[in-house]
Amino acid sequence: MVVTATKFKARIGLYLDNISKDNIYISKNGKIIAKLSSPTSEPSILNSLVGIIPQDHISLDDARMERIIKRAYPERKKV
Repeated sequence: MVVTATKFKARIGLYLDNISKDNIYISKNGKIIAKLSSPTSEPSILNSLVGIIPQDHISLDDARMERIIKRAYPERKKV
């Protein structure tokens, strides 16, 4: 179901009551800007990311360090 942001704000209670039946896509100026779904309807984003990077490929500390370096030096290219 697609609703405008204005309708969603005016009738938020109605949409929250019906969220278990259908995902709600909120639009603004004709573009979808948000998706509202039941937490039990789909796996969480974190669960969907499990398995993308093999465990032996990168450690948690390496991933943190890479993220810190990218933020500190955005112009630096990965070697």
